[in-house]
This record gives sequence, structure tokens and C-alpha cells, in this order.
Amino acid sequence: MKDTTRTATVLGGVLAVFLAVQLGALALVEPFQQAGLQSTENPQNPLNSVLYVGFLLFATAGILLVIKYDMKQLLRGFILLTSGLISAYVFGVVLPTVTVSGVNVVAFGAAALVVAALFAYPEWWVIDTTGVVMGMGAAALFGISFGVLPALVLLTALAVYDAISVYGTEHMLTLASGVMELRLPIVLVFPTSLDYSFLDEADAIPDTASDDENDGRDDGSAETDGDQGALEREAFFVGLGDAVMPTILVASVAAFPPRTQGVFGIELPALTAMVGTLVGVLVLMRLVFKGRAHAGLPLLNGGAILGYLVGALAAGIPLVDALGLTPYV
Repeated sequence: MKDTTRTATVLGGVLAVFLAVQLGALALVEPFQQAGLQSTENPQNPLNSVLYVGFLLFATAGILLVIKYDMKQLLRGFILLTSGLISAYVFGVVLPTVTVSGVNVVAFGAAALVVAALFAYPEWWVIDTTGVVMGMGAAALFGISFGVLPALVLLTALAVYDAISVYGTEHMLTLASGVMELRLPIVLVFPTSLDYSFLDEADAIPDTASDDENDGRDDGSAETDGDQGALEREAFFVGLGDAVMPTILVASVAAFPPRTQGVFGIELPALTAMVGTLVGVLVLMRLVFKGRAHAGLPLLNGGAILGYLVGALAAGIPLVDALGLTPYV
């Protein structure tokens, strides 16, 4: 396959997944709010972001220990359980409700099918489809739980952390190579051709892959192999978090005031945050196609934040209000 075709195939897939997560999260904001799924008592408190980043650091350390001591099946079980739970939240507001003994059997039944599919047949399209459902659900849940200021703090902190963990300590690379073999939507798969099988490739991944052996990353990056050109690879890999994190801001803008006039049914600041994220995707993938892994969140979160601010100012929102700083000045 020609490089231009491979580029278009991968780029089209990545953009489609990011857009699906963004639009899905926006659609879930109101139903999630009505269902009372907000997880913080005061969504406008910036300390929520600090606590979440602390939890993320703790969780990352735990995952690295699990990988180090070869307890990946424990991690696999936890992620499958989380996949089912988030899917149940999504299905609970988009599917008809049938309650038996206080349990929505339709939502949990559909979520069980998702978990079963991931467990029994984790092919790339199963992983990516499930990843979209999980991504839109997670982004909406965080979006309704974090006001705009906490969301901005969260995205900024995570962008800095991602850059340090990829370019500095490089522990994110160790984490990514360790979770690849789990065949779960922690990492989304974007093949360069439709005859690609992630099951076949995953079978070839060694249990203890070093960074040199397997450069699949959880940071919006391509897998490269020595001096082989990036576009000669059969698939590229993007962390699910790269789609979720910038979308948290999109969902937060839609969930909390100030309200602005909509464009295509989407409030202008939320729309421009979406556009900014997609521009970040284009820049990131251009770098990835050159054959080197890159931290995704600096570009993606940065694009979302810049896009949001442009849209907010264009909608006539003062900068202090757009940043959520009014209560503090």
C-alpha cells in the first residue's frame, strides 16, 4: 500500500475516533447530569483536579508494579471490570430501561456483552469500538464533575506530566509496552490496511517487551522498529486517555455556565475546543508519521484549551470568566 494511502487510512481512523468520543460525550452530558452521576460535591473546586492527579500518579505506580511482578492478569481483570462499569453507565441512559429488583438488566446485559467481546475476541475493531464507548462515557462523567477551571487545571497538569513521563523519566513507555499484550482499550489500534489482525500481532508480543522490542505507546504514538519507516508499520497505537482528556474540557464547557449561542447545536467554546483538539491530533500524527513516539497530551490538551479560549472570547465571555477565575478576583 502506498504511503499516502496508509497515511489517509490511519489519520482518518484517528480523527473519526476522536470525533466520535467528543460528540458522544456531548450527547451524554445532560443525561448523565439528570441521572445524578456527578462524582464531586463541588465541581468548581480546583482541588478536585489536584486530587485526581494524585490518584493518577498512585495508579500509575501501581500498574508499573503489577507489570514488574508479572501480575498482568490482575490488571486485565480490573480493566475489564472498569470497561463494563463505564459501558453500563452509557447504556443506562441511551437504551430502554428494564428494571428487575432495582437493576437495569438492559444496561448491564449490554455491558456484559462488551466485556465478553473484549475477553473472547479482542480484535482491533472490537477494542476501538469499545474504546469509543468507554471514552465518551469517561469524558462525560469527568466533564460533569469538573467545572471549567478545574478542567483547565487538570488538562494543564496532565499535559506537563505526560511530557515528563515520556521525554524525561520515560516510565510511560514502560507502562505502554507492558499493557499492549492485554489487548484491551487502554490503547486504541489503527491499522494501515483492513486485513490487519491485532490478535496475530499481539500473539507475537513477548511477555517482557523492552522499549526497543516494542515501542507501542500510551501517548498518541506510532510503533516503530529500528530504522524501519513509520509508515511501513501495519498499525499505529494511540492511548485512550489521549482522546478522553481533552474531551473532558469539551464536556465541562457544555455542562456548566456561562451559556453561549450554539453552532451546529454545540456551544461555540465547546465547538472550538473540539476543533483545537483535532488540530492537535493532526500535528501529533504528522510527528508520529516521521517515525518517533511523542507525548500526546501537550498537543491535544493544549489544542483544546487554546480552542476553548478562542471560542469563549469570540462569544463575548471575558477572559477572567472564561478561565473560571471570577470567584477568586
